[in-house]
Amino acid sequence: MKPELAATALAAAREAAAAAAEVILHYWKRGVAVEIKGDATPVTVADREAEQAIRRILAAALPEASIYGEEYGLDGGRDGLLWLVDPLDGTKSFVRRTPFFSTQIALMDRGELVLGVSSAPVYGETMWASQGDGAWFEGERVRVADTADFAQASISTGNVKTLTGDARWGALGAMIRDSNRIRGYGDFCHYHLLARGCVDLVIESDVNILDIAALAVIVREAGGVFTDLDGQTPTLDMRSVLAGTPAIHAEALRRLRR
Repeated sequence: MKPELAATALAAAREAAAAAAEVILHYWKRGVAVEIKGDATPVTVADREAEQAIRRILAAALPEASIYGEEYGLDGGRDGLLWLVDPLDGTKSFVRRTPFFSTQIALMDRGELVLGVSSAPVYGETMWASQGDGAWFEGERVRVADTADFAQASISTGNVKTLTGDARWGALGAMIRDSNRIRGYGDFCHYHLLARGCVDLVIESDVNILDIAALAVIVREAGGVFTDLDGQTPTLDMRSVLAGTPAIHAEALRRLRR
């Protein structure tokens, strides 16, 4: 992607995330009714209005790009420029008055993730990254930790329900025993912490690409490694995550494959 186009796209994504934050904070203060979608997950007016606000800004800034959103699906094709949008990732937390939810906006260019914005308005954090330009937290560039010794590693797990029935569940148990500590920050939070050098490994077995596309760019641009549990780079079909510092990710992948 040309630098000027990347700059335009990143500015639009940040503006769209800010617009979504206004919608989300409005409904956070007043409360919302909850509906259950066909996949048994909750949705609210905050989800829908936030995505509408995001779509308006992204479409105006980059009309040639398609948009794939959590609430309104795919508008356009998948092969060129493609926005990936989850307006309110963590709706279950939102409706239970827990501040661990966020807006996720990423851009794919011919199948490669090239920029991402992750905004958690109630939690008070925004991170962004674009290909080759590093990862940024509230205006300051961030890097993953240099942790290389697994005995010193801090591991965070998120959604691991599917992994409990997998042969690799035992490998995860061994990693937990051999690490320094285990946490379960979940959602956007542990990826932000990873990119800022506070956590060394994140493991999830039940995700959607819209949940983690922006976070993949942020972790990668912070110097980390972001793959699925099989070591494959992110695609639209991604369903699991193994993200970490280079050395800890490599050791975790070796253990999972074994």
